[in-house]
Amino acid sequence: MKKIKIGLLLGIVAGIIDVIPMIMQNLTWDANISAFTMWIVVGFLIATIDLNINSIIRGILTAFLVLLPNAILIGWKEPVSLLPITIMTTILGGLLGFSINKILTKK
Repeated sequence: MKKIKIGLLLGIVAGIIDVIPMIMQNLTWDANISAFTMWIVVGFLIATIDLNINSIIRGILTAFLVLLPNAILIGWKEPVSLLPITIMTTILGGLLGFSINKILTKK
């Protein structure tokens, strides 16, 4: 249960970090809510999935796998917008993987 709570909490933090610039750009609320909930799911998955790989890589991989269906839809209409999404997904996915691992393995 501790893993789930940490994953969800840090996922919420990552979601807030991701959505702040989106709100400043006046993006639609459906996009903001979609991004926010994506990070909650990513946090949950990173905390509960047991992959024997580097925690940063696990975070990035999980974030991109969750993003993939939306990235196809976004890229179909606005391929240029995938660049900032890719950058944020890489940074936040890596930080989330690192942070969750650091907290859960803390002795």
